[in-house]
Amino acid sequence: MSPSSSIDHEAREKRVAAASGKYSGSLWAWIIKIALLGVLDAIAVYGVLTAIAHQSTVMAIGIGAIAVIITLIYLPPNRLLPAKYLAPGLIFMLIFSVGVMAYTIYVGFTNYGDGHNGSRDDAVAAIQRNNQERVPNAPAYSSAVADKNGTLALIVIDPKTNKVQAGTSAQALEPVEGAELNSLGNIKTAPGYRILSFSEVSQRSDDISKLQVPVSKGSSARFIRTTTGSQAFEFTSTMTYDKTTGTMTDKKGTVYKDNGHGNFVSKSGKALEPGWKVTVGFENFKRALTDHDVRGPFLRVTAWTFAFAVLSVFTTFALGLALALLFNDTSMKGQKIYRILMLLPYAFPGFLSALVWSGMFNQEFGFINQVLLGGASIPWLTDPWIAKAAVLIVNLWLGFPYMFIVSTGALQSIPDDILEASRIDGASTWRTFTKIKLPLLMVPLAPLLISSFAFNFNNFVLIYMLTLGGPRFTDTSLDVGATDILISMVYKVAFSGAGRDYGLASAFSVIIFIIVGVISWLGFRQTKALEEVN
Repeated sequence: MSPSSSIDHEAREKRVAAASGKYSGSLWAWIIKIALLGVLDAIAVYGVLTAIAHQSTVMAIGIGAIAVIITLIYLPPNRLLPAKYLAPGLIFMLIFSVGVMAYTIYVGFTNYGDGHNGSRDDAVAAIQRNNQERVPNAPAYSSAVADKNGTLALIVIDPKTNKVQAGTSAQALEPVEGAELNSLGNIKTAPGYRILSFSEVSQRSDDISKLQVPVSKGSSARFIRTTTGSQAFEFTSTMTYDKTTGTMTDKKGTVYKDNGHGNFVSKSGKALEPGWKVTVGFENFKRALTDHDVRGPFLRVTAWTFAFAVLSVFTTFALGLALALLFNDTSMKGQKIYRILMLLPYAFPGFLSALVWSGMFNQEFGFINQVLLGGASIPWLTDPWIAKAAVLIVNLWLGFPYMFIVSTGALQSIPDDILEASRIDGASTWRTFTKIKLPLLMVPLAPLLISSFAFNFNNFVLIYMLTLGGPRFTDTSLDVGATDILISMVYKVAFSGAGRDYGLASAFSVIIFIIVGVISWLGFRQTKALEEVN
């Protein structure tokens, strides 16, 4: 080792020692850090075991990998300092942004929704539960309804063996040791169970009538049920599942086969409900673009979404910029007061303003028809085109203060000598605005206008609070209306109505993401061109 390299090495060791003394902290800080990492790893182990129990291998690997990475980053003292600062943000971004996007894309390629929520085994059990008949000539069971750790349970006395058995919807009948009977031979007490009183049975009669206890473990075709609580009967499913062929057969001999789309279907086309979740490829995207019942509303909503986003940005920017130019005139008195008044709509929560405007637009009793228009009966929220105008008016009220703020700031950043030079050259006010002010304003404002377009493209709150997307289209089974935009349509498809279709809603979300992404990319490219021009 040369003398110079020896000196460098010693200097480095000194810097490391100095940093160690500066950043390592006290012994208590070290102990607390170890304890927190231990708690985190313990939670991660619990999460991994839970994920494995639910057969979610990807989730188990993800939780384990994150725990290992965090431990490796934070355990060594005075090492990987940049990673210590970046790790929390990166992990939250992976979980709440990338993870959510990845799951949405995955769901878009499945038939996930009402009737297709679980696995194939869940569907077989549900079909057999939903198709039952009482076993002919079967004896009645003396029974009692009980509570077991908050779960409704059924305790019965086998009429053949006189043994006491108990079970719940998720647990098949099993022997109960130590049960006591009263003088009439009815169940009095059972260890681990609290026998419900007569009044409790009456109050929970609906839940009790739905209680179905499997007769034996692994069987989903025979159940014990009761309606009175004191007597129970054995029921058997009319649907038989053949594991070898993977088919269901009813008591008439009709065979239902797996159609590859998550349903058992007969030759006549009758499908059994519920089905199960499967991957369907691009079927949801194809349905969105080709199914007449979906394509028509989707295209109309898409066209309105673009019109709403563009008009919202244009109108709010035009009004905000005009007011900014007006109140930027130094000769105007009371500028501050006027500017404060302009910001008042910005001070109220948007969803409250939308609700207030919804009441003001009421056709019969609204302030606008009754006071401003002298008792007119304009259908602001029930006519498709007038409802769209009402949405744009309210969004103009809500959005122009923001554009006024950013335009005022941008105007004040333009150097006075440039404007003075234009006046000396004899340029008119309009020519100064179009040739100097507006191009200079567009450099800082263009990215804000793009983000405003993206915001209005997904302005769910305004649509949902003001019109609920209505008035509704009459030529489709989807719950979609004339003022719905894509994001409110996605919400309705996914969460409202009886037929929730998460797969189709996720496909719509992917399409929206692609549209907004492409428009933003093109917009930012144009912004870069503006910067180069200026």
